[in-house]
Amino acid sequence: MIVVDKKELISVYQEIKGRIEKRLLEFKSVWRREREDEIFSELVFCILTPAARARSAGECLECLEKRNLLMNGGVEDISEELRLVRFKNNKARNIVEARKCFCTNGKVHIRGVIAQAGNNNRKREWLVSSVRGMGYKEASHFLRNIGFYEDLAILDRHILKNLKAFGLIEHIPESLTRKRYLSLEETMKELAVDLEIPLSHLDFLLWYRETGDIFK
Repeated sequence: MIVVDKKELISVYQEIKGRIEKRLLEFKSVWRREREDEIFSELVFCILTPAARARSAGECLECLEKRNLLMNGGVEDISEELRLVRFKNNKARNIVEARKCFCTNGKVHIRGVIAQAGNNNRKREWLVSSVRGMGYKEASHFLRNIGFYEDLAILDRHILKNLKAFGLIEHIPESLTRKRYLSLEETMKELAVDLEIPLSHLDFLLWYRETGDIFK
């Protein structure tokens, strides 16, 4: 049984709609600025987010950037700066592997690779299959943060908790296979249509409803 309080959701949405639109425009500008290092930083941020608070992942990323470790640090050096997130050693290895994938002679070449991958769904599939530490949630998150957010849902624990509260899923899955992720994404799309709220906005709305925050 669906127990979505549409009136409550729409009311909250109207309060924060302007903030959501501003944030999404900021994400679009990341791609338009054509700064390879900035795009790579967003990739690293999303590698850091599993089982971690977004704010904590952001702080770790800032430390890596200040110490010039994103492009030059080894696994041990990077791991030392990841104290605020879980699985720091594995995430440090994932960052180094991502650097190998997108960097040559200390220079990032990520924009062209992403651009050539196809539409948003194909971009996501390529990231999941090619970048260590990227599942569907992380790949969707990264693409959203660089401006490719149409038709993609970021199914983190906050979103799933809301879907369960609404009666749209029976339980929060411990892990998400590709099939399960895409199925839940369709559920999100149906909810967005029902509420007449863009999917990319609904993502933020449910996250805000759970955390009281609009970050990234």
